[in-house]
Amino acid sequence: MRKVVLITGASSGIGLALCKRLLMEDDELHLCLGCRNVSKAEAEVTIVQVDVSNLQSVFRASNELKQRFQRLDFVYLNAGIMPNPQLNIRALFSGLFSRKVIHMFSTAEGLLTQDDKITADGLQEVFETNVFGHFILIRELEPLLCHSDNPSRLIWTSSRNAKKSLFSLEDFQHSKGHEPYSSSKYATDLLNVALNRNFNQRGLYSSVVCPGVVLTNLTYGILPPFIWTLLMPILWLLRFFANAFTLTPYNGTEVLVWLFHQKPESLNPLTKYLSATTGFGRNYVTSQKMDLDEDTAEKFYQNLLELEKHVRVSIQKRDKQS
Repeated sequence: MRKVVLITGASSGIGLALCKRLLMEDDELHLCLGCRNVSKAEAEVTIVQVDVSNLQSVFRASNELKQRFQRLDFVYLNAGIMPNPQLNIRALFSGLFSRKVIHMFSTAEGLLTQDDKITADGLQEVFETNVFGHFILIRELEPLLCHSDNPSRLIWTSSRNAKKSLFSLEDFQHSKGHEPYSSSKYATDLLNVALNRNFNQRGLYSSVVCPGVVLTNLTYGILPPFIWTLLMPILWLLRFFANAFTLTPYNGTEVLVWLFHQKPESLNPLTKYLSATTGFGRNYVTSQKMDLDEDTAEKFYQNLLELEKHVRVSIQKRDKQS
């Protein structure tokens, strides 16, 4: 039977590169591109419009998918935002003259802050786009995903930038901080662990990955174009000292394609899988143990379930008023 693969954020960057590579791996796949902007999608595959920063869009897309398909074999939860990234110049120059310079460029730790805002659903935009919208999508698609006889897979695009110190259960939407992107990626890691704990026996497995330092629309917005032109030779050189500089979307998808071929039972739910590239441009996959615990992951999952109840009630009230 032809495998069905749903990819969110598929119209550009990592998502688009992944579509092309998966078709090279298996030309009988049925790819379903989940795109915020349908006009950007040109591949001859099924397209569903979904904006994970808008829950009504998520509900509409879920209903459409349930009408079209009986099951989904893979869901790549790739859509994400880093709004208005601002470079911390002081941290940059401080890091340039420290032993952590390679780590700093590999993870952007301490370098970037973002201005977040509230969505129409009353949620923090980064949290809703990167985490909660996908969570609701999964909840809605459970009938297509949970088949114990033939497991389905969730694969989240996380980041090396996911930091425990920037996440709090008391403020899991990161409304009080200035690094919502990093917090949302740590939240993704926690949710991944909780999903495995709650759904493996029902035939659904989850994994998290980091594509590395990739130059996409997400990263190009951090600095002016001429700065990127000046930095490119340095970034290529840094490859000889750190494997995180994958740089191109094609290279960044290495781990996403690798996971496509792995048996889910063989993967460690507490491990993040990473795309890596050598100084001479050879792609490979590595891994690292995540800095989290299962109790916190389960508490966060329960918090999301409570938030889901609240949001569904709010949407129903809003629909009745309109």
